[in-house]
Amino acid sequence: MSEPYRVVVVEDDFDVAMYTKTVLEKRIGCQVVTVSDPRRVREAVAQLKPDVVITDIEMPGVSGLDLISVIREEQPGTPVIVMTAHVSVDYAVTALRNQANEFLTKPVPSADLVEHVTRLAEESRLGARNAPVRQVVLAIGAHPDDVEIGVGGILAAHRAAGDEVTVLTLSRGAREGGIRAAWNEGSAAAGRIGARLVLEDCDLAQTGSSDQVAVTIKRLVAELDPTVVYVHSNNDRNLDHRAVHDAAVVATGNVRTVAGYQSSTATVEFRPNRFVSIDGFTDVKLEMLACFATQGDRPPYLEPGFALATARYWSRYGQGRSCEPLEILRESSDVV
Repeated sequence: MSEPYRVVVVEDDFDVAMYTKTVLEKRIGCQVVTVSDPRRVREAVAQLKPDVVITDIEMPGVSGLDLISVIREEQPGTPVIVMTAHVSVDYAVTALRNQANEFLTKPVPSADLVEHVTRLAEESRLGARNAPVRQVVLAIGAHPDDVEIGVGGILAAHRAAGDEVTVLTLSRGAREGGIRAAWNEGSAAAGRIGARLVLEDCDLAQTGSSDQVAVTIKRLVAELDPTVVYVHSNNDRNLDHRAVHDAAVVATGNVRTVAGYQSSTATVEFRPNRFVSIDGFTDVKLEMLACFATQGDRPPYLEPGFALATARYWSRYGQGRSCEPLEILRESSDVV
């Protein structure tokens, strides 16, 4: 065994806790933490990151069955063994309905304890090895709505896969309402998919702004350590978009995957080489776009028909009925 199994034992009976701990440590070399106070279970799981949790069904002030949800909130998928001194079919059924992996009656023979912990720990580690790697995604736009136009569907797909998504908007834009409107609209759009919004109020038209923007992006990259970054294509007639592109290329030198998206002002030189299906996510993209330009005139490129027609057009080069196009600027692993 390359690394000892990690086990949290939730038990208020000292003798039972010590018996369980001793058996697991001596027989299979487990790293065991015992918890007698159910209020400390979340803390123990967060610190040890166990392969298995063993809990008594009757704890002071709370049922061991109720602790299953606490354990899985802190660490999804954790195998849980429930133990009880009461031999009852009702107890067993209730435990399994609460999604316990095993139901054992005390006293538990040492051989049974070892067998159950070993099997569940191995299954847990195998599942973790085979699970898709969660991505940390940073989408960068010069103005409010840039990111949502270019990769709104892709970001929705990332969130559906459980990936962490942050949207960085680097200016308030030129619409009515100023910075407050930019924040309200951008945060509403990010909220549609459960993403985080970071809004900076940079003067992108200022000479040398690209260097200042690069510092801002570098700071966020250092905080997030993203695996994927989406940013404007350089093939764009908007000077702000190109300035943000240049800054991002400098600031994301250590990011594995960087891709350029099509904005509302992309030129005919925009030549994508990746077409990502957003089937199933077009509706939420439209919901995101609907959050913008809520005051004053509404630009045509935010209209639902325009967005759907664009996604439908790019699907001729990809798969499915709707795609968002990307220019892959850097890729050291297939994570998009």
